[in-house]
Amino acid sequence: MCQREGLRADSSHFTLDGVPIRIQGGSIHYFRVPRSYWRDRLLKLKACGLNTLATYVPWNLHEPMKGVYRFEEHLDLEEYIRLAAELDLWVILRPGPYICAELDLGGLPSWLLRDKNMKLRTTYPGFTAAVNSYFDKLIPRVTPLQFSRGGPIIAMQVENEYGSYAKDEQYLTFIKEALLSRGVTELLLTSDNRAGLKCGGVEGVLQAINLQKLSYGAMQYLADMQPQKPLLVMEYWCGWFDVWGKPHHVFSAQDMIAEVKELLDRGISFNLYMFHGGSSFGFTNGAVDLGSYRPQVNSYDYDAPLTESGDYTTKYNLLRDVLGNYQNRELLQLPAVQGRKVYEPVVLSQHMSLWESIRCTDMPFRSNDPVNMENLPVNYNSGQSYGYTLYETTIYRGGALNSRNHVRDKALVFIDKHFIGILDYRTQEIAVPHSERERILGLLVENCGRVNFGPVLDEQRKGLVGDITLNHTPLKRFTMYSLELTPNFINRGNLTVTGQPSDTFVKMPGWSKGAVFVNGQNLGRHWSIGPQNTLYLPASWLKSGDNQVVVFEEHRAGEQMQFAENPQHCKTIDVSRQPFCTIA
Repeated sequence: MCQREGLRADSSHFTLDGVPIRIQGGSIHYFRVPRSYWRDRLLKLKACGLNTLATYVPWNLHEPMKGVYRFEEHLDLEEYIRLAAELDLWVILRPGPYICAELDLGGLPSWLLRDKNMKLRTTYPGFTAAVNSYFDKLIPRVTPLQFSRGGPIIAMQVENEYGSYAKDEQYLTFIKEALLSRGVTELLLTSDNRAGLKCGGVEGVLQAINLQKLSYGAMQYLADMQPQKPLLVMEYWCGWFDVWGKPHHVFSAQDMIAEVKELLDRGISFNLYMFHGGSSFGFTNGAVDLGSYRPQVNSYDYDAPLTESGDYTTKYNLLRDVLGNYQNRELLQLPAVQGRKVYEPVVLSQHMSLWESIRCTDMPFRSNDPVNMENLPVNYNSGQSYGYTLYETTIYRGGALNSRNHVRDKALVFIDKHFIGILDYRTQEIAVPHSERERILGLLVENCGRVNFGPVLDEQRKGLVGDITLNHTPLKRFTMYSLELTPNFINRGNLTVTGQPSDTFVKMPGWSKGAVFVNGQNLGRHWSIGPQNTLYLPASWLKSGDNQVVVFEEHRAGEQMQFAENPQHCKTIDVSRQPFCTIA
């Protein structure tokens, strides 16, 4: 078999195997979609008229503990890429190591932060050594799937949006060489918003742009930076993500289609971010902090052409019509939509308190000073990544309990197991009732999600990250319990499924805040502040017969769990009517 010529960017248009092409892609993250639905989602991408699949690769999921790698089940990246090849799709792989993606710490593993001097996304030796070890495991898995070797991968991205970070001039060169030295031969590219283009490039690598509107001269700016090169919008944002406590974001189908038509008319290659967003299951969501900390919701619907549960939308249908007309060919028949079901409500009858659940955890850790989650001696000394940590100490008086802004991100405060208040970014002092007898002060601290974008990545340690004081005196002699999946109360129930399981959405009326598990799968957080009022439950996580439901509730337990056919949100807001956003 003769070796094929890979993607080239030597003129104003791309060529692949010597033939001019235009990239018309869509992003679908394998780690946000149940494996049983991979084929369905990629077929729907193909049937829409797109020719390229783009995906990030999350380091924190593939190496959850230092030196422990996972590439099986829903993290089987090689199988995902092979499936794309089977469906005649090209692939643009975005291996990071930093990916943003609204994932906890931008997809970087939290155990990196055990090093108190860590400088993420730089050539700091502790970081580069970890990247090299990870790439030694990752890159050999994907190099055989490159286009020139008969696979579908036509390009790989060097890091992600580094121009918006730009703390080390040598860093992008290090990442580029890390890929090349491990056998990557396909086209390399970078990806930045307009402001980041100036500092986001590296010699010999094509620059691509991320944007939502073409009316700001961004494409001409990119063209002027690299004349006689093809133009690529690596992320055309066809929606936006949501954060807790703010409205659900939408982006009108008509506005999106107008921008796509202009890209097509101008011969510009593009990738829709997201084509299908899926879900940030469990506690994997990231957070935004551009002056105010806000964690992101579990739904990554993104108001994309395919919904969180894989349904077609007006955006999808309009996009398919436009692409079909431009390609002047008949597209694939549309795959069927999965059915959904509204199950009978589940009454949660069994209850276990936080204090009882502590007995199910590993041995507690004791220290004179509070220790942040990442430095707890758990998970084979990789620390705690997600969930909650309970800090207990003995006090002999009441008064002003002050967090000194050392709570990351939210603490429920107890005296002798009785709740007395909350400490977080806004509330940094509460009153402890006076008493001269010995009492146990407990702080249940939750990691709500590490920031995934911006200059404060190095500051994302969670739990208690410094002293807290009682009447201005630092508290000492702490006992700490790692509760990665256990908040304040555990409630159990049973969901009975008759016949073949169907997709559904879980809703929690009357509950306050916590997490929902079905058959051991963490669907994510429920939180009454919205905007996300439902959690997606895929059929593949259910079974005929009895299904175990576990709800962790921090404050107020409702009477039952209910189900809905479609997702539900609070107030929505159209991002096309808002000031232009620069985060990706």
